[in-house]
Amino acid sequence: MDADKLGLGVSVFVQVKTNQHDANWAIEFARVVAEFPEVVEFYRMAGDYDYLLRVLVKDIPSYDKFYKRLISATALTDVTSNFAMEQIKWTTELPLPSE
Repeated sequence: MDADKLGLGVSVFVQVKTNQHDANWAIEFARVVAEFPEVVEFYRMAGDYDYLLRVLVKDIPSYDKFYKRLISATALTDVTSNFAMEQIKWTTELPLPSE
């Protein structure tokens, strides 16, 4: 389905850092994030940030509302948002191993 046709034309990649690294916090954070329908992808990461979320919203004010709800719902150390300007490639096709 086309997100633009549904009024969800803004794709935001949200990088999250936390200073909480115990199992109970991780389980609770996953539960909190699952409550946000705007989050369409959610990953635990290696590297500078602990989590990556892909969020679909109507516009920047809609993202601001999402952001305020997210930071009110749980303790986070840092949240960085990157707005996609253009989707150049998207596929559900998996790369098949070559023989």
